[in-house]
Amino acid sequence: MSDSPGLVPRSALAGAGTTAEGAAAGAARGVAPGDASGRSEAGVRAVVREGFGLATVLARRAAPDVLNQRVRERYGLDLPQGPHRSAAAARGVVFAGTGPGAWLALTEQDGGDFAARLSGELDGVASVSDQSDGYTLIRLSGACVRDTLAKLVPIDVHARAFEVGDLASTVAAHVGVTVWRLPDESAGAPVFEVLMFRSLARSFWHALAEAAGEHGFTGSAPPSR
Repeated sequence: MSDSPGLVPRSALAGAGTTAEGAAAGAARGVAPGDASGRSEAGVRAVVREGFGLATVLARRAAPDVLNQRVRERYGLDLPQGPHRSAAAARGVVFAGTGPGAWLALTEQDGGDFAARLSGELDGVASVSDQSDGYTLIRLSGACVRDTLAKLVPIDVHARAFEVGDLASTVAAHVGVTVWRLPDESAGAPVFEVLMFRSLARSFWHALAEAAGEHGFTGSAPPSR
């Protein structure tokens, strides 16, 4: 029998840190890149979210109304119709509309068996597929995060056009992403989250660090193991 250890979960961005391009761009303008704790004057802060559970939810034929009723009973919210997200704070679950009869469901509480639990609760009215290991989720914040996103995505992320709870499936530096806006920080800085395929996470991180470099970029990626 092999003595090799079992597989250990590893972030797609393990060891990425703040890329040299972002640090160099900021240094050229006299902006310090800051540290991974976020204690800096960095205009853009990026934090890789870990431990979340993610699943696609597709309404069964002729069952969308029943599905919405089931979600309302289980989570106390109505499924968003269109590109928006709705959060059930008490249950720690978010539903994000990605297309007709299609949603992403996400939780950061006990995400390991989230898809299985959700599948049981929506049995008969929706098809649920676990996506947790296939995606990377990055939270972006800071006073200059909109200026940075404007370099990466071909959509208007101004507060008047992209409100809290709005969502868009788009591209960022040739990487397919889903981006949504969260409530602003207490100091008023906007907050966004960007979701992408795990295999494309490093390409996005590279582009993000370079785009944010002029504002000062703090990137908190998991360490290498």
